[in-house]
Amino acid sequence: MELILLGIYSFIVWLLFFKFKLLPWTFVSQVIVVTLPIIGIVALLLLANVYAPSSADVRVMNYVVQVVPRVSGRVIEVPVQPNSPVKKGDVLFRVDPASVELEVGGLKAKVKELEAKVAGARAIERQLGLERKTAQGRRASVSAQLDLARRRVRQHRVLATSGAGNQFDLQEMEAEARNLQGELVAANATVGQVTQKLEARTEDGTLVDLAQAEAGLDQALASLAEAEWRLQETVTYAPSDGTVVNLQLRAGSYAAALPISPVMSFVEDEQYVIAFFNQNELHQVRPGDEAEVTLLAFPNRIIKCSVVAVVWATGQGQLPTSGVLPETGAVTPPPGRYAVKLKVEEPEGAALLPAGGRGHAAIYTQSFHPVHILRKVILRVGTKLDWLILKLH
Repeated sequence: MELILLGIYSFIVWLLFFKFKLLPWTFVSQVIVVTLPIIGIVALLLLANVYAPSSADVRVMNYVVQVVPRVSGRVIEVPVQPNSPVKKGDVLFRVDPASVELEVGGLKAKVKELEAKVAGARAIERQLGLERKTAQGRRASVSAQLDLARRRVRQHRVLATSGAGNQFDLQEMEAEARNLQGELVAANATVGQVTQKLEARTEDGTLVDLAQAEAGLDQALASLAEAEWRLQETVTYAPSDGTVVNLQLRAGSYAAALPISPVMSFVEDEQYVIAFFNQNELHQVRPGDEAEVTLLAFPNRIIKCSVVAVVWATGQGQLPTSGVLPETGAVTPPPGRYAVKLKVEEPEGAALLPAGGRGHAAIYTQSFHPVHILRKVILRVGTKLDWLILKLH
């Protein structure tokens, strides 16, 4: 762009001073002719750096998921191919589920056994309730009979004392009363035993035996749910649309459920572009500003973007948590650059950009639009030069 402007300026100077000789070619005019373009181009570049800042450090970022199996075991199938598109929900690999299936079967049998035990405990609770009602009815009946027998004993004792009754009937009634007394004691004991069993309850009012059976059942159900979850996790699916890179996993390999040992790397299709700018270049940049990006991988291609946000933070703004006083140092470190997150616009976003791609970017702010033209020309000339591969071999 500067060369084009210089060429136009030189043509105008030639017309004024040499072709039509409208102005004299003196020492003063020579100084003016030489200094004017220098001042103009410098001022134009300075304005462009403020209102259309550029960056030579642009990076294409993708989210990368380190795939770690949730269940350890021998891999029996890896249906995906490296560097091939994968849709969300596609199977990445399968772990042998035989051992987990056996565990699930055993736990299901245990759950059925404990369910029967819980049902038996509930039946016992109902039976104890019936037994207590029967014992209480028996106790009431024996108590009534005992009261009647005691009255008859007193009556026979009076008759025997007055000579109106015989001693044998008195003894017979006393014996019957003693028998009823014994039955009443046994009935009280039965009611007490049944009541003691029914009153042996937990804080929530559940019978102890039933609570123990239900606790065992709940534990078995939890173990079964965990085992069934692990059975499902023997198959690992793609978390999103993306690509598997550096695929080394093969059928027969052992996959361990360790976060420090991922079995493959999954590169998601979702991506964003980061451009790094010096700190004094961003005071005019706002979210939503137009931006353009060029990548070395795509010479002569302008990728339309927009500013998502400026990340107003660097590592120099963070002090580590420690008991050590921060060191200021003899030499002040250079100011860190700020990152600007860019969003690729449609239809540019329909084609995936290479993850890790590098290039250049320019942001066009809301002010001083004439300098945007200069920045756009510079960016387009630069991307055309990306066709050149400067190697001697």
